[in-house]
Amino acid sequence: MTIDLSDFEDGKKYDGHYKRALAKLEARLERIQVAHIVHGKRAIVMFEGWDAAGKGGIIQRMTAAWDPRHFDVYPIAAPSAEEKAHDFLWRFETRVPPARSIAVFDRSWYGRVLVERVEGFATQEEWRRAYDEINAFEAHQVENGTTLIKLFVHTTQKEQDKRLKARLNDPWKRWKTGLDDYHNRARRADYRLAMDEMFARTDTAAAPWLAIDGNNKKAARIAALTAIADRLEQGVPMDPPLLDPAVAAVAKAALGL
Repeated sequence: MTIDLSDFEDGKKYDGHYKRALAKLEARLERIQVAHIVHGKRAIVMFEGWDAAGKGGIIQRMTAAWDPRHFDVYPIAAPSAEEKAHDFLWRFETRVPPARSIAVFDRSWYGRVLVERVEGFATQEEWRRAYDEINAFEAHQVENGTTLIKLFVHTTQKEQDKRLKARLNDPWKRWKTGLDDYHNRARRADYRLAMDEMFARTDTAAAPWLAIDGNNKKAARIAALTAIADRLEQGVPMDPPLLDPAVAAVAKAALGL
């Protein structure tokens, strides 16, 4: 096994000025998106993790300065009737980003070996076969020039319970919680077993997993955004585009420069 989630439970506070660090990361991510647009690159940023782990907060800040025309966020829930009529990867294959775009998945194709496995929505044959299918799908994306980032945001049971309570007490957070949160909580041990096998079978050289200690939200956001920015920069030239001479000439005349 390549990842042991118990190694990501310290919950240490961010050792720095959070707002300044966040602003710097958001500006960096804005430039990274521009580089993807200019150079015709594509990327997928995929999040898995426990309920209330903070995935949404990381996504919100990651995309805060992005041009909405060049990214999509896909919140993945139970498949629709149409999606069930195809193989489990179909609904993700149809959402692979085009050039100049970044796709963000809030939960993913790993549902086949997590929730579908644990809850019995997939047969043992189906979810066991899925490891190889997932690895092949991810390898294909990388071979086609897509930067693929896979993050798992981890929280302890104690921290998850604290956040679930907050969702009950704050009327403006109640929309975030439901019966599924408590059903999944009751089966935490089963999910941990499924996660352990998921990491062991799908943490590949082409598409490695990155675990984030989500027990302190601010520290988790900085850690996740830094890791995402580092990985995205590896997949695209980060030199700013040159000014088109024709545009420069027209601009000088129009603006009196």
